[in-house]
This record gives sequence, structure tokens and C-alpha cells, in this order.
Amino acid sequence: MSAESSAPPQLFCPLPTRRRVLAASAAAGAVSFLPMHLAAAVGALSSQPSNHGDLQMGTSKTDAIRPFSINVPDEALVDLRRRISATKWPEPEQVSDASQGVQLATMQKLAQYWATQHDWRKCEARINGVPNFITEIDGLDIHFIHVRSRHENALPMIVTHGWPGSIIEQMKIIEPLTNPTAHGGTATDAFHLVIPSLPGYGFSAKPTKPGWNPVSIAKAWAALMQRLGYTKYVAQGGDWGNAVSEVMALQQPPGLLGIHTNMAATVPPDVSKALSAGGPPPAGFSPEEKHAWDGLDDFYKNGVGYAIEMSNRPQTLYGIVDSPVGLAAWILDHDIRSYQMIARAFDGKMEGLTRDDVLDNITLYWLTNTAISSARLYWDTAHNLPPSGFFDVRGVKLPVGVSAFADEIYQAPKSWSEKAYVKLVHYSNHAYGTHFAAWEQPQLFTSDVRATFRSLRST
Repeated sequence: MSAESSAPPQLFCPLPTRRRVLAASAAAGAVSFLPMHLAAAVGALSSQPSNHGDLQMGTSKTDAIRPFSINVPDEALVDLRRRISATKWPEPEQVSDASQGVQLATMQKLAQYWATQHDWRKCEARINGVPNFITEIDGLDIHFIHVRSRHENALPMIVTHGWPGSIIEQMKIIEPLTNPTAHGGTATDAFHLVIPSLPGYGFSAKPTKPGWNPVSIAKAWAALMQRLGYTKYVAQGGDWGNAVSEVMALQQPPGLLGIHTNMAATVPPDVSKALSAGGPPPAGFSPEEKHAWDGLDDFYKNGVGYAIEMSNRPQTLYGIVDSPVGLAAWILDHDIRSYQMIARAFDGKMEGLTRDDVLDNITLYWLTNTAISSARLYWDTAHNLPPSGFFDVRGVKLPVGVSAFADEIYQAPKSWSEKAYVKLVHYSNHAYGTHFAAWEQPQLFTSDVRATFRSLRST
């Protein structure tokens, strides 16, 4: 897709404009002097015959749907472990907290476990255990998982991950959403799930020119659902997945009934302006609104460096393509509360995510060599769409459900959500849970998604 595609009325740049002045302070991840990792690792992630699938194949070469499976060569995993073991480490941080970045002790525990105990083959088997497909949309191969429920009248839903996530984020919700009667729900709660990999992420192809951003991705997702034969469906997402889902709602493709988000864009204009100016919060905040302000203020002042770098200079990040530990540190540094939860996991205090959960996702980025191709989504959005804040209200008119988790970048208040979404059909706030809701809190996530779309099933 080209950057000239027609745009919805309100779009966004991932960062407030003034934050670009902070680019000089964004750290670029650890660099090692190790040779390039095996190209064969990517070559093996190919379309192969599969026992999966009840899909009808497309009628032409361009709309064909091909079964897909993964078989990473042993040499790629040997090379990965060798590179981890050969990491050149810096000295420890000078402070006792994470204010200087991902801490040395956490990274060394992660590296030790990654090199000696993590088993990629288990993750590979889980992915191959569900139906995977590839289809070409607008000249780009798009990978997606497609799991149909056995329940009659299941509601189709397309679920989109974000950065630094992948389809691995959604693996835990497949069973409870497609097979609800085995997971505390009823047959009327069933979904058919479509879970694509964003362009440049995971097993989707890497764009070779600009133009793939939330506007074009939203159109591609609508084309995918149409190709799969779904005439009525809903959409879900967090992070970039929210951006794509909200743009779909603005584009209003035929058949889209509503969306659910776990990282809502609800920040009122006066609040967005105050954040951009770096001043005090507006007067009259409720406790929930002040909590949201505090999260956003901290993120923009202390946590947004990674996004500035990827919005401005993604190609410069060679270090995270060449060093697995550099890549892992870059991914862990997404937001402070997710990082703290992951650090506790490597200290043996398992919460929402296990050590294997975290390393499955990082290993997927490594084996597919998508550290830079995924980062270009930030650049493309910043350079090819009109600027506005990532969390600014976009004027979605379709029905929306919001899940607000306490340790997200910011916990969207109900008061803001009601103003942002004129058809707010469900709102839940949760006392725990970080950025990776479907991955970390699948039960809460599943319950909220079911509740959001119950009223739309008869539409």
C-alpha cells in the first residue's frame, strides 16, 4: 500500500511533538561484535503442507490462502545460545533502581536461563498446534492464525498485537474464546478468531517501502476478513493493535460491528495539551483521572525513549539485530511496570508472565530477524500520517468496550472513556495487570471481551 491511501478524519503520530527533543537521550540497546546470525533461520519459516484448516482457498494467485508451519533449523538455535554466552557485558548501573534502564542483574539472569533452559521447540509446537496461514494482501504476505469455534453462530473477531508483542501474546486466549463451554462460558460466548502478524513482525513479510501503517493495515485487515468470508465481525487490540482497531472503526468497513481495546485512546484535548507542555495537570481531576495523568506524565518524561528512536531512526538499531541480549533489553524496556513484573519473574516470583513466556516472544523476534522491520512501523506512522498524540481521542462512533488495567502505561478512567467513545458498551477497570493483557491476564481479558460483544451478536 502506498502512503497516498485515503486517511480517516483523525489520525496520529505515536508521540507528542515536543517529545522529539528528547531523542538524544534514547539509548540504542547493547551492541556486540559477533557475526550476523544465520540467514537460514528465516528461510526455514516457510509455507509448508499442513493438516490444519477448513478454509476455502482463494480463486486467484493473489487471494490464495496457503497453510503455514514453522521449522527452525537446529543450527539457528545453537547459534543463538552461542551468541548469548558470548555477550560482552557493561558494568552495573550506578543506582539501585531501573531509572538508568534495564538492570544488569536482570539481564544476566535472563541470559543464563535463555542459554541453558529455555526450549524454543515447545513454543514452536504450540504455534504449529493451531491453524496458521499466509495470504497476500496488496503485494505483501500476511501471516495469520485462524481458529474456528465448533459452536454454531460464533462471532468472528480479528485480534491485533502490538510492539514489542507478537501472536504469542494471544496464544492463551484462543481456547477460552473459541471453546467457551470448557472455560467458564456458554456456547453463546464463542468466537471464531483471526490473529494476524503485523507487517514486518513475526511471520508476515517485511515491507520494502514505506506505506504500511495503521491506515493501510486497517484496510488490509478488513480485506482479510472479507477474504475469509466473514460478513459480520468485531475487532480487538492493544498498543498498535488498538490503533489499528480504532482506525478500522473510523473507516467503518462493511461488517465491522464494534471494537474492544485494552489500551484505550481517551485522553481529552486539554489533558493532552498540558502533557505536551510539560506543565501541571488541569484542575478538578478525580482520583482515577489523577492516576491516569501520573502514568502518562511519567511515561512521557521517563519511558518514551524507545519510541522516539524508532520513530526517528529505526535503521540505526543494528545492535539489536546482532546481539540477542541487546534485543532482549530493548524489548524489556517498553514500560516500567511491565519491566518490573518481568524482572520479578526472573527473580523467581512468577506473576502473569513466566520466564518462558517472555523468552518465547523475544526468541520469535530473533529468529525472524524483525527487530528493525518491526520498528519501522513507528517511523512510517510518524512520517506518513498527520500528527497527534497516540492516546488522543479519535472520534470512534462504533460500539466500543474498554478494559483498563492498573499497570498499563495509563489506566483509562471511565469518565474519559465515556467521552471518547460515544457508544461505550462495556467498561472494566482492574486492580492489577500490565501492558500485555491477553498474555498476562487471559481470564480477565476473556471475560471483558465476552461482555463487550454480547449485545452486538444479534446485530
